[in-house]
Amino acid sequence: MIYDITQEVFSGKVYPGDTPPSCRKVKSIAAGDGCNLTDIEMCAHNGTHADAPSHFIEGGKSIDRTELSRYLGECAVRAFGKRVRAEDLEGVDAPRLLIKGECVISDEAAARMCGKFLLVGVEMQSVGGETVHKILLGGEVAVLEGLRLAEVPEGTYFLSALPVKLGGADGAPVRAVLMTR
Repeated sequence: MIYDITQEVFSGKVYPGDTPPSCRKVKSIAAGDGCNLTDIEMCAHNGTHADAPSHFIEGGKSIDRTELSRYLGECAVRAFGKRVRAEDLEGVDAPRLLIKGECVISDEAAARMCGKFLLVGVEMQSVGGETVHKILLGGEVAVLEGLRLAEVPEGTYFLSALPVKLGGADGAPVRAVLMTR
């Protein structure tokens, strides 16, 4: 089974202050053009997206320089309540973790995630505040935000969430899917 855990970009959530996505039809077959063609404008952090280290770390890697293997492979989907604590991570053995629900990652949990996980993903539009971002991204933990996990049972899956290759950008949209084994 395949679960599409990606927000639709134009109707999805937008982090306060980010540029909302928009599109404009520049060509239309119905209007006599040879094809349909759409221009889009959006923040790299709209909808389901990956944060690059450069989003919070001066001199950090841009999204096109991040290691793609972090966004592809075995992952665990877990729910922790309103706050993820360091001790909640015991027993999660997969190299990637997707967190169900609206919850906050504590600084201590973020520190424990470094070295334990290649990637951490959340349903909210942000994994947390500046400190959590700096801990995770500084620890080379890939960050996914804006996932849709409500229909996904807790368990282990194969994740594919490769970021769009945007040269020099601090983040990028992804099409995230989970596959059962």
